[in-house]
Amino acid sequence: MKSQKARVFIVDDHPLVREWLTNLIDQQIGLVVCGEADNTAQALQAISTSKPEVAVVDLALMGGSGLELIKDLRKTCPDTDVIVLSMHDELLYAERAFRAGARGYVMKGEATRKIIRQVLDGKRYISDRAAAAMAEKLVEGQPVSDSPVTLLSDRELEVFELLGQGQETRQIAESLHVSAKTVQAFCARIKEKLKLETERELIREAVRWQANQPTA
Repeated sequence: MKSQKARVFIVDDHPLVREWLTNLIDQQIGLVVCGEADNTAQALQAISTSKPEVAVVDLALMGGSGLELIKDLRKTCPDTDVIVLSMHDELLYAERAFRAGARGYVMKGEATRKIIRQVLDGKRYISDRAAAAMAEKLVEGQPVSDSPVTLLSDRELEVFELLGQGQETRQIAESLHVSAKTVQAFCARIKEKLKLETERELIREAVRWQANQPTA
């Protein structure tokens, strides 16, 4: 009997990245791309319908957070393994991604096809650099990353990122499908955790932090 190929779904808001990944994966024996999406709502619906073996998910998506998408997929599609493919700081985001339910965290440029096979074999993947840093910090009882941003919850971090991208409270509320008051409450907690006094300081810090993040 002819063996079926493992189906891979791609979630990334950059068309060129999706095209690159599709070409890369489809050239591999035993793997085939079965669909793609550029936003969280479309991805959740399509993955729930197609039920691929693996979903490759970027963290920065239109209409929502990649971390929240991973959490939703863990509930609705528990048989679909998720691999994060991102330009985000590995030491800051990998731990969050694994807590959300991911099986692998890959920085863009790594050998994604090999990691897909490793995850299909039931293993987890994280780079040697991040694994060593996590192990050292855990032994010392310290956060994996030295950045104070590690103190933020996943949702607080998402609000912080959107502030850094120049979005106002109303826009953030619409993006996250919450009320403006909820966003204001998140901002208050972020200021407390980062020891910031005013809204202006919060926005300045968010913009500075966002400017230092790599872009895909």
